[in-house]
Amino acid sequence: MWKKFLAAAAFWSFLPISSNHYARADALADFYRANPITIVVGFGVGGGYDVYARTLARHMGKHMPGEPGFVVRNMPGAGSMTAVNYIFNNAPKDGTQFGTFSRSVPTQPLFDMTGVQFEALKLNWIGSPASEVSVVFARIEKNFRTIEDLRTREMVVPASGHSADSAVYPFVLNALLGTKMKVVTGYQGSGDFMLAIERNEVDGMGGSSISTLRSTRPQWLKEKKIEIILQISLRKHAAYQDKPLALDFVTDPNDRKVMELIFSRQEIAFPFAAPPGVPIDRLAALRRGFMATLNDSLFVQEAEKVGLEVSPISGDEVTKILTTAYLTPPELVERARKAVVPK
Repeated sequence: MWKKFLAAAAFWSFLPISSNHYARADALADFYRANPITIVVGFGVGGGYDVYARTLARHMGKHMPGEPGFVVRNMPGAGSMTAVNYIFNNAPKDGTQFGTFSRSVPTQPLFDMTGVQFEALKLNWIGSPASEVSVVFARIEKNFRTIEDLRTREMVVPASGHSADSAVYPFVLNALLGTKMKVVTGYQGSGDFMLAIERNEVDGMGGSSISTLRSTRPQWLKEKKIEIILQISLRKHAAYQDKPLALDFVTDPNDRKVMELIFSRQEIAFPFAAPPGVPIDRLAALRRGFMATLNDSLFVQEAEKVGLEVSPISGDEVTKILTTAYLTPPELVERARKAVVPK
């Protein structure tokens, strides 16, 4: 009996797993071999989102079927709303384009529909290379040291658009903590923000990713050219345990829930998404390739060299976080909406 069983097992082991399986794999490889992939970045060149995208583009090809080439296309505008609207409505739905945009964009429809032409839960989320902590900081000579300084004097900060973190976080802190940050919009992204600070056009930032600071202006931290005043996240960054969280100063329980809702976007810090309608096998390939790249030692080495943090968040995890946000009780959403709208 056992001899018959072993003989049968040996026979079946030599049969192909599935001709359809191999055909699909070959078709997927053939498709990507012939079609380069474009990553659309919702900000200008030089900022944190752009650096992540370009680092990803240099490594992800080898983790995709057919090893396609990658192209990065910058599409700044309206706090990256231009890019997400493009990805949702106009980008090819064949798996050859995906994009990255401000972490505030996916939940923006909860707070303000101005300029929104997408549905967050219909986008195909690829993942995020990291979660994030943002900071409020000022040039050292501006003498903003504590939250009390922000409450007593106006601090001018740059932003790309009203829906971007660079504007939303100052609006929230002004509304819930009584700070007096003045937001100036119209900048193209982190690169422009940093130049504006260097040119003394503004006093500092009302919400900049620590990874962006580390990757684009590490000397500011090393040479103590800036003062970090507050951390914006649900938990402190490991390297800045001595700097307070904005949440530390909230006394009203409902205000705290509102702030936690808004700051939950830090968990999906640098979100990447493909358009709706991408074929299932190609979406799966993009997700696998994305996560494999983030666990590639060469990618991690390059990322760390330029100051990027790597703590991968999968597409499924991003989707769960956003689904939870969209299930927030209406009364809390309304309270949050009032906080993020500029007065």
